Amino acid sequence: MSEQELQQQIIEKAWSDESFKAQLLADPKAALKEAFNLTLPEDVELVVIEETPSKLALVIPQNPADVVKTDSELSTW
Repeated sequence: MSEQELQQQIIEKAWSDESFKAQLLADPKAALKEAFNLTLPEDVELVVIEETPSKLALVIPQNPADVVKTDSELSTW
């Protein structure tokens, strides 16, 4: 499964399961572990923001020119 497919599954679950969405907003790593058996590394911070009609999110990806990745860091979720 690709990262994009996983993200879509997480979003769809949040739309259909209020309890999951609440946990995802409060403790994203625990929510993903419980719902998808997905464990993120300790040094990775995951920020989850819910958009509303009056609150939008703009994600600025990391500039690839600023990052030198090792083979272990190249793997996705």
